[in-house]
Amino acid sequence: MNFKQIRTATDFQTLTQVAANTAILALWLLLFRPVYSYLGIIFTRQEFRTNQIVLVAVLALVIVQVRKGGLRLRPGALPQLYPPALILALGGAIFFILAERFLDINTLSVTLFGLASYGLLGLWMNPSSWLAGLPAALLLIGALPFGEHLDTFVGYPLRIATARLVSQGLAGLGVPNLGVDTILIFENGISQVDSPCSGIKSLWTGTLFLLAATWIERRPLNRRWLLAALAFFSLLLIANLLRVTLLVLIGQIANWRLVAQMLHVPLGVIGFIAACGAALVMLRWAGSPESSTESDPPEEAPASLARPTWLAPGLVLTLLGLALLYTPRPQSVAAATPVTWTFSQDLHTSIWPLSQRQLDWLTSASAEGNVVPSRWRFEFGELRGSLLFVTSDTWRAQHRPERCFTVYGLEVQQSIPILAGDDFPLRWLTLGQGDDQAIYSAAYWLQSSDRITEDYAARIWDDLTPQNQPWVLVTVLFDSPVDLQEEAPRNLFNVLRSVVQDSLESMEQTQK
Repeated sequence: MNFKQIRTATDFQTLTQVAANTAILALWLLLFRPVYSYLGIIFTRQEFRTNQIVLVAVLALVIVQVRKGGLRLRPGALPQLYPPALILALGGAIFFILAERFLDINTLSVTLFGLASYGLLGLWMNPSSWLAGLPAALLLIGALPFGEHLDTFVGYPLRIATARLVSQGLAGLGVPNLGVDTILIFENGISQVDSPCSGIKSLWTGTLFLLAATWIERRPLNRRWLLAALAFFSLLLIANLLRVTLLVLIGQIANWRLVAQMLHVPLGVIGFIAACGAALVMLRWAGSPESSTESDPPEEAPASLARPTWLAPGLVLTLLGLALLYTPRPQSVAAATPVTWTFSQDLHTSIWPLSQRQLDWLTSASAEGNVVPSRWRFEFGELRGSLLFVTSDTWRAQHRPERCFTVYGLEVQQSIPILAGDDFPLRWLTLGQGDDQAIYSAAYWLQSSDRITEDYAARIWDDLTPQNQPWVLVTVLFDSPVDLQEEAPRNLFNVLRSVVQDSLESMEQTQK
């Protein structure tokens, strides 16, 4: 065989390898096609500004660290048989299909896409470099907007547990009759919504800090690291527990509410910084820095692992099969349950029909279940405004009113939970526009036949029961600023509470 024949054979082999890798990449992108629209929303929408800033910071850190360490990829070579990366890639893809079929949670789907993609990347990376870069991959995934889901599935039970511990602890100190609801309303009322020291946000920020510190300090992910991480999260929870206890003692027991508001952020920041300092100490205890791979010869990576010829076509066939198996969650359309509203004589209402575009927007998020929106103009004494009731047996159809107001150009200047009566919590909003402060007031709550809450997490948790019950999202928008201390708005809320309760009881009788 002469030199020309050898070169031709080599070129053909290279071309075959490139074609196989291209097919794998194309099928991979095809399989995860549903996540791209959601990623576009995250990268462009204003409500995800914090996540965008975190993502840019993480990308900058990744670029700096990669330039220091020298990432080596061989995209022209066949994939290598590295079991941890292969399991992560295929396992993530399979769980992605299951999540899309049965759960339809965008953040979970994107998370699986990120993990599986990093697993696929490991088939062309040096194993030691792949393991060392795992914290960086988790950092990028951690920049996703986990806030709402974490607040629902972790933050809600965590707040309940924290309030109970504070209540029991204060009772042990001789401060009885301080219920869990009182602590929750008080703590939420003085919280800064965007503060990173509040409960679940400290866990999210702390996780990003721990991953960044692990990667920068090149600490191994071993059992000691896991123990250090668990200890770090425990310190964050203890710091939050102490913060809430001090705030309740100062603001609720001593009635120094202004002092409590002033101390809320400093106490959270001090606790967070102290926990992060302890985390750095524990990371250094967890193990010595991993050795650099810069001095490793490039030949070691492909020589250390086999690159069987069957792996590339096997991946192509597997990914093709998974792409064909992909089925989104079915969008069933159920017949709407009739809802009747009977208002009292002192509450004058007139129908204010929703446009087709508004109806489509209200019902677009409902994957299944009934959705019945209704809107009126109202007059109640000297109060004027509009009412919006959204009745549904799925939480997806009941959007946060703050987002609706933002769409119409209004800014939420203040958002506080209040008790309008016994077992009647609601959220009170002050709305402005540009330099005009407090030009509107609004309130909303979620109501079922046996419960009222202003916490969306409680509403979502209710949907986890085997049989969903109908809930009504009640939104009241006043035409002008309203004084919360006056009796008129509270009387209006109690009237609306009775109207909704009568309607829900009527629906239950009809279904029986």
